[in-house]
Amino acid sequence: MRRRTFLGSTGGALTAIAAGAEARLASAVTRLGAKTPQEAARDEDFWFRVRESFTIDRNHINLNSGSVSPAPAPVQRAMQQYWNITNMGPSLYVDELLGPRVEVARRRLAETFGCSPEELAFTRNASEAMEIVQFGIPLDPGDEVLTTTQDYPRMLMTFRQRERRDGIVLRTVPYPTPPEDLSELTAILERAITPRTKLLLICHTTFTTGQIFPVGEICRMARRHGVETLVDGAHGFAHFPFTRDELDCDYYGTSLHKWLFAPVGTGFLYVRKSRIPNVWPLMSAPESQDDDIRKFEQIGTNPIAIRGPITEAVTFHEGLGAERKAERLVYLRRRWAERVKELPRVRVLNPPDIRQACGIGAMRIEGVDSGALTDFLEAKYRIHVRPRFVRGEFDCIRVSPSVFTTLEEIDLFSAAIEDAASNGVSA
Repeated sequence: MRRRTFLGSTGGALTAIAAGAEARLASAVTRLGAKTPQEAARDEDFWFRVRESFTIDRNHINLNSGSVSPAPAPVQRAMQQYWNITNMGPSLYVDELLGPRVEVARRRLAETFGCSPEELAFTRNASEAMEIVQFGIPLDPGDEVLTTTQDYPRMLMTFRQRERRDGIVLRTVPYPTPPEDLSELTAILERAITPRTKLLLICHTTFTTGQIFPVGEICRMARRHGVETLVDGAHGFAHFPFTRDELDCDYYGTSLHKWLFAPVGTGFLYVRKSRIPNVWPLMSAPESQDDDIRKFEQIGTNPIAIRGPITEAVTFHEGLGAERKAERLVYLRRRWAERVKELPRVRVLNPPDIRQACGIGAMRIEGVDSGALTDFLEAKYRIHVRPRFVRGEFDCIRVSPSVFTTLEEIDLFSAAIEDAASNGVSA
């Protein structure tokens, strides 16, 4: 087969995959009719069809979608197709077929996030996206970076390294878990700003308890003080609806293999257009790219085949509907939280305010080590959660179901917590 013919036929196959996925989701969505997102969240027939798009092991209950999520079948098929194309002739087909298609994924992501494609760079995960800014932003000795004690450990470690290397100062502040009101988070951070503060690092949604921060309010407050803002959006993007304009941040990094269900090893970095020339890339880029977002993608040879299926993941996300998806996740979290919160010694670390938590929740049993509780749930019930600790403050288990989680699985988790609270977690 001639190369041009092969490329054309392969492109047709990929288009057919996308069309099939959209058709199946459109059929399911159409059946919902005029249901509100809140009503759709309780439509078990619809969510059964959604669950059938995933190939997960039903003999094990995954309540840790906060770390990494499986990809639905349309994304898996697209990924395999792109790998097949790559291995037909990597040096040729990557440049002539896969490279240009990645720009479609960039455009689709930018549309979903609400920014220009020229402000969005592909990364391999949120950590890489964040560290591009953390290492690339100019900071002088004595300059301060402000964040909370519950920021992600890798991000704290990155700035600790800059402390040792460059003489900057990292300042961390605690906050109540949970806070009484969102405005309390803004006030705590504002009080901690000093004349030396140059950058404010915050989580969109914390990795510990799923606490959602009022990012827009905080970023506008920081700008009044002349402070730039870097948002760790690892657990934010595609988890619940928002736009870049609502956040109003300078930098935003996220993983796409959590709540967007894209292939493992995908993420993006948003940099406000005016800030791009001021940030150095992690790996060298030519001077001609100083104001080009693609300078942050200079990492050498990489598996570009995993970026093409991002478009399928965006399509799947849009088919579910961002509002319906968020309402379903809230529904699942509230279902277990409402059942266990009255149990003796059980403390749920999420307030009822829907603005403060979506699908991720956290809880602890007083007097029970959260690591031991995690092991108990795995050994006795085959339920996978993740323990979380903040030194000197609290420990908990983080519970993060997803769109493939059944009500029966949520109820079994609740029953397992009742068992642990009543009978202990020892073997």
